[in-house]
Amino acid sequence: MQLAHVLGSVTATAKTESLLSHKLLVVAPLDPAGSDAAAAEVAVDTVGAGPGDRVLIVRGSAARQPPESRAAATDLTIVAIVDSVDLSTSTPAEQKPNTTRST
Repeated sequence: MQLAHVLGSVTATAKTESLLSHKLLVVAPLDPAGSDAAAAEVAVDTVGAGPGDRVLIVRGSAARQPPESRAAATDLTIVAIVDSVDLSTSTPAEQKPNTTRST
């Protein structure tokens, strides 16, 4: 999975039957800091995302795993709308234990 930003939509009046019921969106993959990481691509939307949303995308065979896109001719699918990303520098397991004792 990869974070991406939805830039806009694609209108295709003629498309393969497997894509007839799917919305196509232009997405730009992001690096963990939220900056563009690669060129924009077109993805099948399975979650109702829209321009400006931050989303999770999957590629290849994983793009055809969600039931909504199983029969679709796709290798890039939006599978989640991201509410937030926490990039804390340490996890609870990495935090040092409190060594202060009361006497």
